[in-house]
Amino acid sequence: MKLLVVTSLKEFHSDVSRLLDEAGVAVFSVTDTVGYKKSRQKPLADGWYGTGDGKFNSIFFFSFTSDEVAAEALRRIEACNAESRTRFPVRGFVCPVEQWTK
Repeated sequence: MKLLVVTSLKEFHSDVSRLLDEAGVAVFSVTDTVGYKKSRQKPLADGWYGTGDGKFNSIFFFSFTSDEVAAEALRRIEACNAESRTRFPVRGFVCPVEQWTK
């Protein structure tokens, strides 16, 4: 099992929801968040944060899913970002889930 996490600007909510559906993500949760960025600080991961400074209304999508579905979601996110070339790309990552309660 994998934990798929996707973040984007709030206005991309429907686009990301559709992308997850097309990737085979059957169930996911969404939460609002506010991100802050100051360009005087070097980001931990180059390219993870969009360009520009300020306060951004963002959302996080979370889903526990299979390896295959998580990989397909990341592939679709990369393709979406390549096509849109927005200053604030959709970002995703996958974490292994090693244990859980029943």
